[in-house]
Amino acid sequence: MFRAERSNSTLGSTFSLLERIYHATVRRLRQSHGNALVGLILNMVQTLLLVLTFYIMFGVLGMRGNSVRGDFLLYIMSGIFLFMTHTKTIGAVFGAEGPTSAMMKHAPMTTAISISAAALSTLYIQMLSMIVVLFIYHAAFHPIEIYNWVGALGMVLLSWFTGLAIGLVLLAAKPWAPDVVGVIQQIYSRANMIASGKMFLANNLPHKMLVLFDWNPLFHTIDQARGFTFINYNPHFSDWHYPLYVGLALLMIGLMGEFYTRQYASISWGARR
Repeated sequence: MFRAERSNSTLGSTFSLLERIYHATVRRLRQSHGNALVGLILNMVQTLLLVLTFYIMFGVLGMRGNSVRGDFLLYIMSGIFLFMTHTKTIGAVFGAEGPTSAMMKHAPMTTAISISAAALSTLYIQMLSMIVVLFIYHAAFHPIEIYNWVGALGMVLLSWFTGLAIGLVLLAAKPWAPDVVGVIQQIYSRANMIASGKMFLANNLPHKMLVLFDWNPLFHTIDQARGFTFINYNPHFSDWHYPLYVGLALLMIGLMGEFYTRQYASISWGARR
């Protein structure tokens, strides 16, 4: 009997790590629902309900005149898709398995794999839902035209990246004060219902209102995404560099915090709770 030896080369280690991330991502996707198709449909229904809610709200409140000149539903979806991707990524990374999880007893499993799987599984399901919803709307209701789809897709990925960075910071702080950090995560997610700017345009806001939302990286990615989506809109008060720099800074803080927490994490921390 011969035991298969793992390659110690850099290339072999890289492929081994990617293989583990892949299997952990598939496992994470299966956690929400055993049937992948049903899980996708449920996520699509949640997105469509949010789009329908905002469509009715805009009509009742008479806010349709504040939108971009163009496809009104596409205007709503351009905000909803980025909001859902950002918020769900924070929740997934925040809920990723930490160093005291039972899965960490398996030697190849690490917290880095767990965090990567949580983030990638969310990106996969959100991107697939977005593509399917846009295709159904384009084929069955109204043809859509995106001015710069590469830039718009980049803003979706940037929203995901900032959600990953914020979620990682919260995950690193969670073992030290789980109740407090959990409340902070909920407050941030709820505040983004308004602070994300998906209901209005940055160009239409007065300065005293603009400063209330300018701190939020999601506010910048949504406004920039609408600039890439609609030829008639040119964002003046947002910049995609800001969420990129904020995301990189928070990612570094989160990685350092997660490394430090992992050195002191113990199952006994939660014994009294």
